[in-house]
Amino acid sequence: MFKLFSCLVISVLIPGCASQPEAPVLNKLTGSALAITTSRLDALLPADVLLLGEQHDAKEHQQIHSQVIALLAERGLLAAVALEMADVGVTTAGLHPSSTEQQTRSALKWNDKGWPWEAYGPAVMTAVRAGVPVLGANLPRDDMRPKMQDSALDGQLPGPALKAQQQLIRIGHCNLLPESQITPMTRIQIAKDISMANTLVKAALPGKVVVLLSGSGHTDRLMGVPQHLPASLKVKAIRLRAGDAALDEKAEAFDAVWQTPALPEKDYCADFKAQMGVK
Repeated sequence: MFKLFSCLVISVLIPGCASQPEAPVLNKLTGSALAITTSRLDALLPADVLLLGEQHDAKEHQQIHSQVIALLAERGLLAAVALEMADVGVTTAGLHPSSTEQQTRSALKWNDKGWPWEAYGPAVMTAVRAGVPVLGANLPRDDMRPKMQDSALDGQLPGPALKAQQQLIRIGHCNLLPESQITPMTRIQIAKDISMANTLVKAALPGKVVVLLSGSGHTDRLMGVPQHLPASLKVKAIRLRAGDAALDEKAEAFDAVWQTPALPEKDYCADFKAQMGVK
């Protein structure tokens, strides 16, 4: 991943731009993967907000993160990068473009156990090198319990979308959660989406693009972050999908689906079952 990053990005001086002395420039000898990303991105621009919804264990998706951020930065279009992978309130805005990875991780209070730096560091450092702020956007853990009790969150989605979100919570937890936990867990999901949306609104700049890096569930137009963004913003929601289309996927949920190679089959519920003591 870091090898790919170093091939994609080099630091150069921007003439006449003293506030941004360094910026990523794409290597002239890049391959077909970057060309594909460039074509896909061009088809979606212009936009005020670009939502990149990944599958967290697909390394190709994190490589696309770096490519998109580098392309936008090279064109002078990148306003900020917001992260599900860091809590709201942290930022790299005070860092110099030449800051180290350790300084960047400290600024973002990075949790490597939850989000491996080797996966997301290249995209983050692309923005830092460009002098573009990287912002935490996720709901802090300390705020989750109060949100579980906040019934006002139940009214933040249309009825069908709320039921669909609740069903995703069931499926996402391998149908092992007690039914009494479905509503509180759904409220946390909605609160996370609202936190990310608020971060994007604050970071938006006319004529530039704010990018959100998150799981694909957060970028779903029907029930995710777009539900909480003002209509005045031009939003493009992308699903990065490993393998073939899901049978139940709705076309209107995303503006584009960028397919990547399928991953090896994996029982995602095995670890969760072990945690729950279920055989």
